[in-house]
Amino acid sequence: MQEEGEIVRLPSPTTGSLEFSTFYAEEHEHLFKALYFVTGHRADAYDLMQDAFLKLWERWDSIDQIEDPTAYLFRVALNGSRMRARAARRAAKRLIAMDTPVDAFDEVNMREDVRHLLLSLAPRKRAALVLLDLYGYGSEEAGKILGVRASTVRALATQGRAVLRSAGGIDA
Repeated sequence: MQEEGEIVRLPSPTTGSLEFSTFYAEEHEHLFKALYFVTGHRADAYDLMQDAFLKLWERWDSIDQIEDPTAYLFRVALNGSRMRARAARRAAKRLIAMDTPVDAFDEVNMREDVRHLLLSLAPRKRAALVLLDLYGYGSEEAGKILGVRASTVRALATQGRAVLRSAGGIDA
């Protein structure tokens, strides 16, 4: 008999002789949804779910030793997801960038387009852009070469870039 106010513990569904097929039927949809949310891909979520259930099935004879099989299942699945992501990052680092073949005609066309764009600028703006952006001089050095102050070189270059942008130059 139980005394008044005593807490009665009912057997939980995960204790006792729970059948694996019953556990799978109850939990596979919840696990799949969680993994789909984590991975964003149905195929990846399904693979991770199957791997997690396989690992649990391998330990099913000692299921009584696992405190919460559902938590164990989710932990195994999420660890598998993290391991796959780490492996993908490592593989991406090892990839060698493939060089695309350089087409000499494209290079000539590009140079010609740049030349036409630069010729559309006033000579001082063109000189400021070429010295700063093409040859990599600082504004002080470019100012000495052009015989103007560094602030004038920066202003000329800014104006030249604005003209190139309005003329359709890419990211001038």
